[in-house]
Amino acid sequence: MSSTPNENERRLAAVLVTDMVGFSRLTEIDEQGTLDRMRDQRVDLIDPLIKQHHGRIVKTTGDGLLTEFVSVVDAVECAIAIQESMVVREAATSADSRIQYRIGVNLGDVVVEEGDIFGDGVNIAARLEGICRPGGVCVSDVVYQSVEHRLHTKFRDLGPQSVKNISRAIHAWQWEPTHSPDVLPDAPQAWDPDTQEIKFATSADGVTIAYASVGSGPPLVKAPNWMNHLQYDWKSPVWRHLMQELSRSRTLVRFDQRGTGLSDREVDEISHEAFVHDLETVIDAVGLERFPLLGISQGCAISVRYAYQNPDKVSGLILYGGYAQGESNRGATESDDLLEAKLAIIRHGWGSDDPAFRQFFTNGFMPEATPDQMKWFNDLQRMSTEPEMAMRIQRANSQVDVTDILPNVDVPALVLHVREDGQVPFEQGRLMASLLPNARFVPLEGRNHLMLEDEPAWTRFVAEVQGFLRELDD
Repeated sequence: MSSTPNENERRLAAVLVTDMVGFSRLTEIDEQGTLDRMRDQRVDLIDPLIKQHHGRIVKTTGDGLLTEFVSVVDAVECAIAIQESMVVREAATSADSRIQYRIGVNLGDVVVEEGDIFGDGVNIAARLEGICRPGGVCVSDVVYQSVEHRLHTKFRDLGPQSVKNISRAIHAWQWEPTHSPDVLPDAPQAWDPDTQEIKFATSADGVTIAYASVGSGPPLVKAPNWMNHLQYDWKSPVWRHLMQELSRSRTLVRFDQRGTGLSDREVDEISHEAFVHDLETVIDAVGLERFPLLGISQGCAISVRYAYQNPDKVSGLILYGGYAQGESNRGATESDDLLEAKLAIIRHGWGSDDPAFRQFFTNGFMPEATPDQMKWFNDLQRMSTEPEMAMRIQRANSQVDVTDILPNVDVPALVLHVREDGQVPFEQGRLMASLLPNARFVPLEGRNHLMLEDEPAWTRFVAEVQGFLRELDD
C-alpha cells in the first residue's frame, strides 16, 4: 500500500489507530526527552513493522498514528507486534516515565480524499483505541471474527461498548501482552498483595489510620468503606478483583477507616466529617499533590466532600453505588424503618452463620452471589469490625447529606450505579450525577451492590473506569 490511493475512492479497509498514553503528563515532565524517544520508537520499531505488514501510514496526530491496511490479519498482527516490542523496549524504564500506546483496529468502509481517509471505519477504530487498555489492542467484533481462527492469540470479550459519537453499541475484544512492563519475568505483578506496603498515620484527633499502597504508575486514591481490611481484602472475592484491576497500571492508595481493619478499632468519634479528616490524613502522609479519587458506596459522599474542600488536589471523581443522602435524609418513613431494622440485625447478627442473618445482608449487598462468595462476605464482616462499631458507622452514614455542595464540585466525574441495587437506591446515584456539574452517568445492569467479577456489569465497569482514567491522564 505504498502507492498513492485514488482520490475520492470508497473502499473497505482495515484501519489501525495508535495513541500514546499520558502524552501531556510525560511532555510536562520532560518534553524534549519524550519527543526524542517517540521519534526513535517510530524509526526503530513502529514504522518498520507497519511496512513489514504492508500498511500505509495515512497521517500522524502528534502522539498517534492513523494507518490503513488491505488485510485485516496484517493489521492485527502489526498491532500485536508493536505492543509486544514496546514491552521489551520500555522494560528498563520507570513506570512514571514509561511510554505506552493504545491501539484500536476496525474493518470498515472508508472514503479517501487527498490521501486521507474518513468515515465510520475510521471513527470506530478511534473509539476502540479510546477504550483500550494501555499496552493493549482493542478490536471490533468484525475484526475478531475475521482473525479468530487465523491468529494463535487470545482476546478477551468486552461485550457491547457505548462510545462517543457512535449511536450504536460497538462489540469490542481486548488483547493484552502476556507480560506487561510491570510484570516481566523475574518481576512481581503490580497487584501482588505481598508487594503492598502498610503504614500508619495519625489523624487530628489522635486516631491511628492504617493505609497501604500497591502497584506502580500514576496514583489513584480509594476512599474507605465500612467493610474493608487491608490484608484480608486481597483474599476475598468481594474486593480482590477490584484491587487487582486498579493496581495493574496505577499506584492504588487505600486505607482502613477508623473503627475497622488495621486502624484503631476503639475510637470516640464516628462521623462523616471524621471519615473525611482521615482521608486527608492519609493523602498528606503519602504526599500526593493531584490525583483521581474513587468512592464506592459510603466512600462516594466522603470523596465528594474531600473534593469540595480540596479542589486543587482532585483531578477527577469515580463514584460507584453511592448516595448523596443517607437513609435518614431521604424524606421517607420507610427509610427510617429500614435503618432501624438494619441496626437491629447488625446488633444481633453481624458476621453470624445464622441463615436468617446471612440472607438479610446478602440480599442487600450481593443477592446474586454464589454460596462460596456468601461465606467470604460473612467472614469479611467478622474481620472488618465489631457489631457495635458497625452500628455506629451505619448510623453515621445514614445522616449524610452532600446535596448542598455537589453543584460546587466542578471536577470531571464518572458516576456508575446498578439499576436494581438492593442496598442503595438507583435514584441516589442518578441524583448525585444530576447535581454534579461535570458528571457522566452510567447505569449498569445487575442487582449486586458489591460488584462481583463474574457478572456482566463488571466488564462494563472496568471499561468505563479505565477509559475515564485515560481521559484524565491525557
